[in-house]
Amino acid sequence: MAALDGFTHTTFTAEGTTRAVYRLGSGPAVIVIAEIPGITPKVADFARRVADIGCTAVLPVLFGEPGREPSAAYALRSIVPACVSREFAAFATRRTSPVTTWLRALARQAHDDCGGPGVGVVGMCFTGGFALAMMVDDVVLAPVLSQPSLPFPLGSTHKRDLGISDDDLARVKRRCRDEENLCVLGLRFTGDRAVPPERFERLREELGDAFVAVELDSSPGNPYGHPKMAHSVLTEHLQDRPGTPTREALDKVLDLFRSRLVGAG
Repeated sequence: MAALDGFTHTTFTAEGTTRAVYRLGSGPAVIVIAEIPGITPKVADFARRVADIGCTAVLPVLFGEPGREPSAAYALRSIVPACVSREFAAFATRRTSPVTTWLRALARQAHDDCGGPGVGVVGMCFTGGFALAMMVDDVVLAPVLSQPSLPFPLGSTHKRDLGISDDDLARVKRRCRDEENLCVLGLRFTGDRAVPPERFERLREELGDAFVAVELDSSPGNPYGHPKMAHSVLTEHLQDRPGTPTREALDKVLDLFRSRLVGAG
């Protein structure tokens, strides 16, 4: 738990479900939804960067053991129950994961608690698309889809699917059309099979200029040393040095929160 030193530990109940929540910082809230296997030390490090710019990082525990280092075995133990849970639409197309209803309630409460013009949301990997689904609530002003991997890309239809129902997507599209400066930021490595290019192309088709894609070269022999299996842009595969593509991607995320939440408050 040393990885979470300085965070406060609370719980939040909505939709009949109570989950643990970790918080750090002050100012407008940013909901940081951890990737599989859970809130790792590097997810906590990202949350600290969010807190450093004047936001409150809010980390719900959806799976895993908070603060634990990742490993292949630990990831497997986390992903298997998540895949079969009714809360997560891991395989279904044109469906919003039910857990996003709970997350939207958390976002509204965090906005009430922390103030500001609205909240930011970062989804990662298994939870990457949740930030898009949470946009059905007006309170979400700064959504980030980091390597959105659901539904799993099992075929051509799944590769283009966004993990959101038709009705929810229509609502998101209206917001992107009608609200000035609303931006959906998406991050992926080009060689990441879990996040096929077809998914980002679909986001461009549906959201137009409101979707801003950051696609990082992980092709063989790429000049940045991104490994073939590079996946986690903001955490495990972040090269945290000025001038690196992943650091630039991180800076884009933080700049989005500054402009939409801190600077607009």
